[in-house]
Amino acid sequence: MADTSRPDIIYTKVDEAPERASASLLPILQRFAAAADVSIGTKDISLAGRILSTFPDHLTEAQRVPDDLAELGALVKSPDANVIKLPNISASEPQLVAAIRELQANGYAVPDYPETPETDAEKQIRARYDAIKGSAVNPVLREGNSDRRAAAAVKKFAQNNPHRMGKWSPDSKTRVASMSDGDFFSNEKSITLDKDATARIVLETATGEIVLKDALSYPAGTVIDATFMSATALDAFLAEEIERTKAEGVLFSLHLKATMMKVSDPIIFGHAVKIWLAPVFEAHGARMAELGVNPNSGLGDLLERVKDEPAIMAAIQKVTAGRPPLYMVNSDKGITNLHVPSDVIIDASMPALIRAGGKGWGPDGNEADTVCVIPDNAYAPVYDEAIKFCKANGALNPATAGTVQNIGLMAQKAEEYGSHPTTFEIPEDGTVRMVLEDGTVLHEHAVSKGDIWRSSSARKAPIEDWVNLAIERQKATGYRAIFWLDANRAHDAQLIEYVKPILEARGVADKFEIMSPADATKASFETITKGENTIAITGNVLRDYLTDLFPILELATSAKMLSIVKLMQGGGLFETGAGGSAPKHVQQLDQENHLRWDSLGEFCALGESFKFLAEAKGNARARVLGEAVEAATQGVLDNDRSPSRKCGEPDNRDSHYWFARYWAEALAAQTDDAALAKEFGPIAEALAANEAAITSELAAVQGRPADTGGYYFPDPQKLAAVMRPSATLNKIIG
Repeated sequence: MADTSRPDIIYTKVDEAPERASASLLPILQRFAAAADVSIGTKDISLAGRILSTFPDHLTEAQRVPDDLAELGALVKSPDANVIKLPNISASEPQLVAAIRELQANGYAVPDYPETPETDAEKQIRARYDAIKGSAVNPVLREGNSDRRAAAAVKKFAQNNPHRMGKWSPDSKTRVASMSDGDFFSNEKSITLDKDATARIVLETATGEIVLKDALSYPAGTVIDATFMSATALDAFLAEEIERTKAEGVLFSLHLKATMMKVSDPIIFGHAVKIWLAPVFEAHGARMAELGVNPNSGLGDLLERVKDEPAIMAAIQKVTAGRPPLYMVNSDKGITNLHVPSDVIIDASMPALIRAGGKGWGPDGNEADTVCVIPDNAYAPVYDEAIKFCKANGALNPATAGTVQNIGLMAQKAEEYGSHPTTFEIPEDGTVRMVLEDGTVLHEHAVSKGDIWRSSSARKAPIEDWVNLAIERQKATGYRAIFWLDANRAHDAQLIEYVKPILEARGVADKFEIMSPADATKASFETITKGENTIAITGNVLRDYLTDLFPILELATSAKMLSIVKLMQGGGLFETGAGGSAPKHVQQLDQENHLRWDSLGEFCALGESFKFLAEAKGNARARVLGEAVEAATQGVLDNDRSPSRKCGEPDNRDSHYWFARYWAEALAAQTDDAALAKEFGPIAEALAANEAAITSELAAVQGRPADTGGYYFPDPQKLAAVMRPSATLNKIIG
């Protein structure tokens, strides 16, 4: 047996639907892997686990847990890394607070989250919690660039079984609205360092200097950006769009990423809430402040705090009656687009709207055209062009469409998603300067109180690795390859200065194009509409956006994408797809004991992980396992064994049974390893012979509530009981 104290493969413990599914799938994976002397261990990167590991000083000895994220962060910098990473919560403040309360209810004395810290102790607690919010996991683990694409079997299945697409009308009023000035895009400055440097960020005011950040170290060749969003321009833009939307008679929606952009986007969200209820804040702002209202937390939190204030509630109702109808997260429950900052995540919400023919759900429970407000103009043109293309050409046809693969620059906290420590809400008017240790002013901006200033960077080694990865992928496929870089954007212009010389030195410049995101979007839609394929070579944010946009249109979901991160030190990180719809899946499981989460992404990642292990460690048996996983995945697709959305029909647990059965059958049938064939022959026979018993045991539990013991911190025994309800299957697997 393998040494389980040092696992060959790390399978991450995460949150919500993927973690519920893991309770069913992981025992199967560990049993099969053990037969090939491969150990699969776990590391906890869940939100609850990260909270507990951050506050050991508030817990009993028995309650303390190791900092698994830090351990994984060290592992991914070694050639031995082999990590299967499931989607985890990038926590917004409301999610963080909810997780804290659940832990406290379970006897874990973690401190409350100080919304307005006053004492030094509260400020220290707030700083520790803020390190957990947003994209706290991905920047630690992503020590390599991204290669995301639809697995061949998945793409073939989608073409043979096209999903329903909403109908687009040329007369659709759906549109994208973004700022024309005063945003991050228009204010951006960028430079590439010619030597190693240390910098600090200061705010020069009329009364003196405020140090925003000190001792920032950058190696030579780093591209460093600085920019800001004007609060005044943002408010004027939002007010104008609210009135324009009302005049057009369509839904108003705001699309941000308050989870990943954990500093800037909650502030932008708060501006939208405040402008939406501007007359209410003008009349009752002082009382609302006394009640602890923070617009950044959303309309839902605001309404809860003022529910016993008749004057404020009446004012809210009056203002709302004069506003355009809001795009709804849940019409039945009255949850609007502005209720919770983490409810509407741009890379999930915009593709879903485009797939639905440009329609969003209104407060009346009906679909309607929608104004999609994306304040910053850096990436809004991607969605704008997608909508324009669909208006002119109709919805994409999944049966005939080609595919868009992605090579994404994300290693070492590249670009905006690594900007959290250097993003600030400006406390007073002045000038922000980024100053090197020799006194050189790298960047400076005149800013006003309330503006959002940020700096982000991309290092030389990851950029070069990204370009070379793109060259390898284009050579392997022969597909049209486009760098999505805008020569008119300061940051992109610096990247182009890296890209062109590398392409020329490798003799492949004629095989690549460089286009602005808007032009590249149009070109990519034109390419895949003809049934041809293309590779989008993008920065970090577009990597995230495009690997939801095109998969949701092509495959109906981004959860089925193959996501390989070739770590720069030689290891492998295999990601399993998006978790944006995971909360709704958990809600259905709790209410109906039906989990519709599709583990196809996990299957694809597992096969790649085994094959990587075989190559890295010379483990021939691991390769046999990996090839059999691919056969099992094909079996799940070909025989339509994926989960149904409806209670009473096969769900995630059924798909795991079929995956195990097809995997065992493939191992029993292969001729490369006689011992494995001998071991899995009886297992395959038992799984087939007991099909009726297993499927009936799985079906019997559906239709009534399921108790997993918690949302963020489920009880392991209760979770196992819910997710492994077939005694027959459990006996066969062990």
